[in-house]
Amino acid sequence: MTYKVTADDLKRVIEKTEFDNGHFFHHGKVRDSFVLDAKRRAIVVSDRVSAFDFVLGTIPFKGQVLNQLAAWWFKQLETLGVPHHLISVPHPNVSEVRNVTPLPIEIIVRAYLTGTTTTSSWYAYQHNEKRISGLEMPTGMKKNEIFPEPIITPTTKPEIGHDRNISREEIIEEGLVSSEIYAQVETLALKMFAHGQVVAAKQGLILVDTKYEMGLSAEGGLVVIDEVHTPDSSRYWIAETYQDKLEKEDEPDSLDKEFVRRMVVNAGYDVDNEDQNPKDFMTDEIRVEAAQKYLELFERMTGEPLNLEKNDDSQGVIQEALKNL
Repeated sequence: MTYKVTADDLKRVIEKTEFDNGHFFHHGKVRDSFVLDAKRRAIVVSDRVSAFDFVLGTIPFKGQVLNQLAAWWFKQLETLGVPHHLISVPHPNVSEVRNVTPLPIEIIVRAYLTGTTTTSSWYAYQHNEKRISGLEMPTGMKKNEIFPEPIITPTTKPEIGHDRNISREEIIEEGLVSSEIYAQVETLALKMFAHGQVVAAKQGLILVDTKYEMGLSAEGGLVVIDEVHTPDSSRYWIAETYQDKLEKEDEPDSLDKEFVRRMVVNAGYDVDNEDQNPKDFMTDEIRVEAAQKYLELFERMTGEPLNLEKNDDSQGVIQEALKNL
């Protein structure tokens, strides 16, 4: 049975982790990364939530869900022979991983015409003459409809500023990734996405779209990194109600971070207004309800509830786990 999240859990969030023993550290939007040695690093998945290229705040247990679900999916990828960076999970929020050189792009695989952000397929359909990442989408489609086949729409991932959609041709022309490596990236992405759709369907879910990040090992091999098929990197809809919602032109029932985006927009945030900050529209009610959805997705996908860490000294426990790596 999924744990019932309450307002009291808002006090048990992991906002940021420091670790003096790390040779180098990087605080991303959600993950804190610490280099342990030449071959390994530790990644602490915080409870921070980002949307619209902003960190909006924290959601209880979110980091545990992301870290544990990513580990579950990495094991799934092993059955496909897909190389990944995960070594071990010494704490619910911590992963020990291999050091690789990340590619400077993210790969988005989309099976449906949807989204709310300016990099989404639906935004491009409305504002960019139905073109996204150099691809022309079919005419006559309506929001949340399935594409004839999944499409790949890469984006850049700058340290500062917004992601931007980029085409395969631009990636190669700008020297971001070689044509040989990029061909492998697309093949691997479609393979993982097809498998993810099959696994999700067995649980009554639709894997709508997802983001993959990859890197190169010291030997030059392609390695999947970051996270796979989590509610932060992927969009999941409830299969049972999807068709009815589509026919009524209602938004599908979802179990993913899109819930947070949608609630923030419904609270008054305008994605086209650069003077607004979306975190100003984040409420405790949204945080609690989002936490419940994260836990529900984990249980629905894996078939068992998450074994939650509810220690009031989570930072101290995490520090000990890092020291032991």
